[in-house]
Amino acid sequence: MGKRSDPVPESGHGDSIAQPHGDTEGGAIVAAEAAAAQASTTQNPLGTPGRRFDRRSPFMIGMAGAAGVAVTYVAIQAVVAVGQVLVLITIALFLAIGLEPAVSRLVRPGFPRWAAVTVVFVVAGGLFAGFLAAAIPPLVTQGGALIHHAPDYVDDLARRYPAIGALDKRFHLRDTFSNSIGSSPGNLAGGLVNAGERVFSIVSGTLIVAVLTGYFMANFIQVRAAFYRLFPRSRRPRAILIGDEIFAKVGGYILGNLLISLITAVLTFVWLVAFGVPYALLLAVLVAVLDLIPVVGSTIAGAIVALVALTVSVPVTVATIAFFVALRLVEDYILVPRIIGRTVRVPAVVTVVSVLLGGALLGVIGAVLAIPVAAALLLIIRETVLPSLDER
Repeated sequence: MGKRSDPVPESGHGDSIAQPHGDTEGGAIVAAEAAAAQASTTQNPLGTPGRRFDRRSPFMIGMAGAAGVAVTYVAIQAVVAVGQVLVLITIALFLAIGLEPAVSRLVRPGFPRWAAVTVVFVVAGGLFAGFLAAAIPPLVTQGGALIHHAPDYVDDLARRYPAIGALDKRFHLRDTFSNSIGSSPGNLAGGLVNAGERVFSIVSGTLIVAVLTGYFMANFIQVRAAFYRLFPRSRRPRAILIGDEIFAKVGGYILGNLLISLITAVLTFVWLVAFGVPYALLLAVLVAVLDLIPVVGSTIAGAIVALVALTVSVPVTVATIAFFVALRLVEDYILVPRIIGRTVRVPAVVTVVSVLLGGALLGVIGAVLAIPVAAALLLIIRETVLPSLDER
């Protein structure tokens, strides 16, 4: 043992702990403190480590198993408790990854990253705010008018088209609409409270996502580096290659999907205005939102728009259906290959399954994010799991 340079009390009892020190502590403790003073050295001020626990002993195996079960249970409960917050964080992270290609392209020797992040964030936020400012008033007006006149539309369609009249008699469509929008004081008060809660939830969620997206964009380099530090040094280069490929796929898909959704909404709005279909802006925004959902979104949007077009005439309805079929073909064979290209390669079966699972887990958000997540998982499996299995 080495010798300490500082004087050590013979008893090993600290001067600032449990004073006054004396025989009242008991002979066993006094003897142990004397041994502690001898065990403390310069190299090991707190003494040399003792013999390790036998990890293969039944007690240690049982403790490890019980601790694993307890930690897993607590982790699951924590995830369930903060599920809504995790959804907002996930949305913000995906948006930051989606905007990262634009930020990286703007970075130049004379244009630092913070300036590029500021420009992209301000432009994206300005476009979103401008859209809301321009669209919310007519959306509220048209949405309220559509809900208010829905029973009248059902009556008109029932008179004009016998098939719809038969459906109305069988399923009482008009009564359903009338009861759902009943204007009794109790229903009205409850509806106002629920609407206020929903508006507050949407606004607060939007602000949280915006702030988190800004933080992720500004600190994306640090977040990326911290993520790669979690891998062992020997595997870190490979993790960087695969991770950056995933980031590129996710970013390209999100930006491309948003652009395609905007194009379909504009074309839908022009078509509806040209043929005099009511609530053109409301339906165009609905098409934009539903078109973000892969596989089924555009089909659902086309069906809803066709039902509204039925209030104009049957020829306009048929033409609208043909328009959405053509729009779907243009989107699948022209817009997607040119805008998204080969960024995300996911088989059709995996696409359908991932969208269904994502929608069941997280609703619309899960369905929108299902394809990039599936593409990332396929890339990881192809580059890591399958080669190791082939070697066995």
